[in-house]
Amino acid sequence: MVHVVAVLDLEDGAREQFLPHFRWLVPLVRDEEGCIEYDGTTDLPTSIVGQAPCRADRVTVIEKWRNVEALEAHGQAPHMREYRRRVKGLLKSVVIHVLEPAS
Repeated sequence: MVHVVAVLDLEDGAREQFLPHFRWLVPLVRDEEGCIEYDGTTDLPTSIVGQAPCRADRVTVIEKWRNVEALEAHGQAPHMREYRRRVKGLLKSVVIHVLEPAS
């Protein structure tokens, strides 16, 4: 199994414009061969000691894939190309962490 944490930093104030495009994408990705989990998250303020400051313009995507091949195919899917076209100009940066289980 492959885990992915994708950190999407949005342009200032772009969150409400970005989220409908992301919500359009989610069911299409979940239907992909090899997708185990695909969820977008936003920071949740709590009183937990040590929590990083909340960022209003960040979306973190938590993903699980059967294998690297499925993840690579995901990146080339037609709906991913359409999504990238739709959100162009709304994203400041994207950092993708591809991980494997440590245990």
